[in-house]
This record gives sequence, C-alpha cells and structure tokens, in this order.
Amino acid sequence: MNRLSLFRRATAGVALLALAATASLARDDHTFTSSSALTIEARTLVQMLEQAHYNRDAVHSSDYAEVIPNFMADLDGQRLFFLASDKAAFASRFGQNVYWNISALGNIESAYDIFSIYETRTTSRINWVFDELKKDIDLTGNDTYRFDRTKAEWPATAGGADELWHQRIKYELIAELMNKKTLDEAKLAVRKRYERMLKNLGEIEGNEVAELFLSNVARLYDPHSTYFSAETFEDFGIQMKLELVGIGAVLSVEDDYCTVKEIVPGGPADLSKQIKPGDKILSVAQPDSESVEVIGMKLRRIVERIRGSKGTKVTLTVQPADAPDPSVRKQVTLVRDVVKLNDARAHAAVFDVPDAQGNKVPLGVISLPSFYGPAETDSGSKASATKDVSELIDQLKTAGVRGLVLDLRHNGGGYLSEAIDLTGLFITEGPVVQVKNSLGEIQVDSDTDRGVKYDGPLAVLVDRFSASASEIVTGALQNYGRAIVVGDNSTHGKGSVQSIWEMKNLVPQLQRSPVKTGAVKLTIQKYYLPNGSSTQLKGVVPDIVLPSIDEYLPIGEGSLPHVLAWDVIPTSAFSGHPLEKRVLQPLRDASVTRQTQLSEFLYLRKNIDWFKMRQNQKIASLNLLNRREQKANDEAFKKAMEAEKAELAKGDFSYHELRLGPPPLPKPKPVRKPDSVEGDDETELSTDANDAYAKVDVFLRETLRVVNDAIALGKEKQFAADTHPPLTAVLDRKG
Repeated sequence: MNRLSLFRRATAGVALLALAATASLARDDHTFTSSSALTIEARTLVQMLEQAHYNRDAVHSSDYAEVIPNFMADLDGQRLFFLASDKAAFASRFGQNVYWNISALGNIESAYDIFSIYETRTTSRINWVFDELKKDIDLTGNDTYRFDRTKAEWPATAGGADELWHQRIKYELIAELMNKKTLDEAKLAVRKRYERMLKNLGEIEGNEVAELFLSNVARLYDPHSTYFSAETFEDFGIQMKLELVGIGAVLSVEDDYCTVKEIVPGGPADLSKQIKPGDKILSVAQPDSESVEVIGMKLRRIVERIRGSKGTKVTLTVQPADAPDPSVRKQVTLVRDVVKLNDARAHAAVFDVPDAQGNKVPLGVISLPSFYGPAETDSGSKASATKDVSELIDQLKTAGVRGLVLDLRHNGGGYLSEAIDLTGLFITEGPVVQVKNSLGEIQVDSDTDRGVKYDGPLAVLVDRFSASASEIVTGALQNYGRAIVVGDNSTHGKGSVQSIWEMKNLVPQLQRSPVKTGAVKLTIQKYYLPNGSSTQLKGVVPDIVLPSIDEYLPIGEGSLPHVLAWDVIPTSAFSGHPLEKRVLQPLRDASVTRQTQLSEFLYLRKNIDWFKMRQNQKIASLNLLNRREQKANDEAFKKAMEAEKAELAKGDFSYHELRLGPPPLPKPKPVRKPDSVEGDDETELSTDANDAYAKVDVFLRETLRVVNDAIALGKEKQFAADTHPPLTAVLDRKG
C-alpha cells in the first residue's frame, strides 16, 4: 500500500470527529471570532456542497437547522452537560438562519456561542463532580445507569441532570473497582479523568470549534464528506510524504473515547490480532512509565503518545468493542513499526477438506487484506493485489487444488483499478463496475482481457467489514454467476466515491493570501454493479448467510447518519447472470442443514446468543456486588466456551500455507499479565498468535464445504449437457 492510500484511509477515519486545529482565529479568554480567510472558506464550503456534491439536490436550506443539534451532540455525545432548554434556545436563536449566515456571510458565530455555553456547563459540572467525590457514595442500592446515551435526550432540568450525574459517578467508580482498584484509588482515577477533561477544555481553540461546526455542515449531505482545516490538511500532507511509525491503525475520537476505526493491513495492530475496529483505547503507557488515560484527550495528542521510534514498545489499555460489560479491559503491548508490505500482501493455503465419502479434497484459499496497487514491497519488487493473486493462483494450480475460496473478510477496499483487474482473473471479459456522477452521467469500467486465470469452482467469503472495492469484486462475480458468496447478512455498504479539494485552489482571493487554507472532502460519485444495483447502503447480500456476531454490532453504512440511498440504474451489457436456482438451492440447503446439525455452529450460536443478550442490556446495575456476580458469570461462560473451542479445534482441516516474498517472522504469543482483565475474544473466534489461520474458523470451514458441494454438484447428470459445471468459467485462459 502506498502513502497516498494511507492518507486516504487516515482522512476517512479521522474526519469522523476530531477537534483538530484549523484556520487562524482571534482568541481572547475563549471569546472567538472568525478570520477573513475562514469566512471565505465557510462560504466556499457551502458553494462546493451545492455545486459538486453527489447528493446536492436532496439537501435544502431548511435542513441546515440540523447542524445546531448535531454540533451540540459532537460536543456532548453522551448528553451529560447541556440541558434540553439549551437545545430549544439554540434552535430558536440560530436554527432558522444557519444556511443564510454560512452561505451568504460566512458567519459561524453560532458555533462559538454554543461552545461558550458548553464550556460553562462543563466547567460547572466537573467542579460539582469533584465535590461529590469527597462524599460517601452508596454502591449497594438497586439503581441503574444507561451507559450509552448517544440517542437519549438531554436532561430536562438541572435537578434531573444532578440525578443523572449521581448515577454516572457510581457507574465510573464501579468500572474502576471492577479492575481491582480500591475505592480511594477509583475516586482518584475518576477525579484525574475530569481534571484532564477540564484541562483539555481550556486548551480548545476557536479554530477547532470552527472545524467541528463546518464538518457538521458537510455531513448533512453524507457521512463521508467533511471540512479540513489548514493544520489538519497539512498534517495529512506530512503523512503522505513521511513514513510515520506507529501501530498501524486509523483512530478517531467519539464521545471523548479514542476509537479504532480501521486496522491497516501489515501494521503492528493487524499482525498482533489483538485489536479490532470499534475497540476503545483508554490509556497509553510507554516502557517503564505510568499509563496515561486518554479519555477526553485531543486526538492529536493521543496520536503523539502512540507514535514513536521504530522498535519501541507501547502498551494500550483497551475496551474491546465486543466486550460483554463496559468495565472489561485488556492490555495490549505492541512494537512500533512501519507497515510491513510483505505482511500486508495476499497469501494463500491449500486445505484438505473431506468430501461426502471422506476423501480429502485439496481446496485453495486466497486471503486478500486490501486492494493495494503497485508499490515497493519490503523485498524491493513491484507488487499489486492482482499480480499477487495471479501468482498465488499459479501456485495453487501446481498444488492441484480443485476449488478456490477468495477471502475478503475485513478487506476495506483500495484501488478501483485493482478491483477491476482482479475480477478479470475469474471472468472472460465485460463490465465490472458502473460509476455515476452527480450529473447522472454513467461510466462503465470493464475487464478487457479475455483470458481467465482461474476457471474452477469459486466462492467469495465476506463480512460486514468487506467494503468498497471488496464489494465491487464480490458483487460482480455474483452478477456473472461466477462465484457463490458466503458470509454475514451483508457487506459494509460503502458505494460512494470521495474527492478532496484544497480551498486555495478554489478561490483566487485565497491564492494571493499568505494564510494557509483548509480543504473539503466531498462525495462525488456512486458505484453500481454490472446489473445496475448500487453497492451503497445495502452492500452485497451473500447467497449463503452464516450466523455472525457482526449482525449485532454498529458496523456498516447503515449505522451512519445522512447516508446516501440505495438505488438502481440500467443494467450494463454483460454476458452473465446470477446462479440459477437449480445450482444455488441445493448448495444453500446443504449449508442450512449443516448449520443446524454441526457442533461448531451450535458453539457459534451459543456465543452469539450470549453476546446478543448482553448487548441488549443497555442499562448497567450500580450495585457493586451485582456487577461482580455478573462478571463471574461472564468469566464462567467464557471458560466453558474456551474448553468447547479447544475440543472443536481438533476437527480443523489440515493445511499448508503459500506466501509471496520472504516467510514472516514468528509472532510472539501475547503475555497476559497476572492482574490484567481479558476481553471476550472468543466471541470473534480470534486467531492464535502463531497460526496463519484461525482455529475453529467456522466461516472459512463452512465456505470450504460449500465449494466441495459445488464440485460434487458438477458431476451430476443434469449438468452433463452444459458447457461448463456450476461456478466455473471457460473460454480463453491465461497463465
């Protein structure tokens, strides 16, 4: 992956929140006013949204009133500091004039006024918390706390806010006590957290407030559009030019928590298999130093703590996204490094899978972490996703595989050209993706090489993290009937294209100014499959759906606000069709039968049912004994599942791995500290640190069985007169 790809990934993640530096503003004791350059940029932002955004016709001037409550929610995500009366007052005072003020005047004074109230409310409340922490606090009652308040209303009265905060303090103290702190230590930890919040609040600049406000304007049109300040844009430019060393993760700040948005393939976080998208980083520790809590800290400062010299260690305290209880913590120690391109490349394996008669059938699996383009690998050779997959296919053919699984799980996309070329390895020729712009113009991008690299039975394995280019390849192969798709109930659903414009290139007046300017990222196009169906929002729906925890996590385009709609355009002219019912139905029926009978699916469903039950418990008990009892029950369940998993692992299919480039170094097993609290990793069936493939990977095991079924189906008499068996291709071959 080249630096431009990393830059695009960084902009996609960080822009989701972040109070990061922006254009120069005047400041006087937190009394903010806009510079003349920012005034111009604010007006230009609206002009660009109205002229160039794909969704421009769906947003009206009256919709700009939503910016006010959305901005409030970005400042106060858990609805703890503002009051309902604040929301009503802001709506009355600012709501009707947001569009006019920004588009005509470049005036964002409402942002500064709202922030001023937020600062007052927060300062007062934190001092109130300090007083409450000095008192005796009863943790033996029957009261509860709703720990996710992102969709709740703000407290109606000051008295209601006090009651809410009494619950909040108990909730935070119990979280510390559950992690082996004394009551005094817990109170001190909570106090330090709010001291840091107060300090961070005092350091916020008016330019940061401006960026957050204008980004809310952009996100009225879709969740992937945003405004970058001059400093933020400059930071990303540095990332393009320099090889920064860190953990290989895209981070954002959401509701005061540093959240992992994306894991960069080949980075330390990816190779460790201990951090996943959605995990929250609570504290950061350097070697031989005390851990520093980063809750409420600015993103830029968090990143500075996580980055460091190559080869040095950093220890993160993480709250897993799939943790059964919000008090769950685990410590992860990573060695900082640049992204290892060889480790991020495609790799393959030959699995020996028993057929119905018990005979071992050699089946290939190609795992592709991203659609990377030509770049310098660690070995100095040129590499791309298509070239690497093509080479692995050659190796798998030499090994005599009779079927193939293309594993695109957790593949977040990459170069569109690679998606098109890679699809061409499996089809003769024809349209792969259609791209439609805001003017309604449609461009069809096709594979023009009639050669077929692999023409045997093919399955594509996906999950909710398979996005963008992954969805294009998956959907195209499904459209052509070239592959059967297996996985979660849908892929991610990101079917939009973004572009970035620097403000100084849009406004001549800014070009002549010595002041640095920001940038705007806008959605300008949408992707469609050869049959005309959009991949936006709905993603690609697998032919065979497997039970998954992902279904109960806020993953995918549909979990974001203001998403672009799913729609269809006319089909392109392509010589293919989805799998016929006579092929698909027996494959689906056989899988459904296994899902009801095999012990590994019973194990998976137990994990899912337990996780679903715990996820539905949005209210936490504020009784310490009850919470400890619940924790003991969770740990007992986890141990039982670990024992069951160990037994199931005995039935894993044997395999031997194929890799490109030098073999990877052995990965050290994570060391569990005696006092650490582990997250519930088993619900995701995580990979053992020294194995190339996960133990008891139910999803891959079942997909391999489906390919075996397809091979057997091709031998049946009803297909004898066909030009080729199901899930195969013929005509010209290459390689």
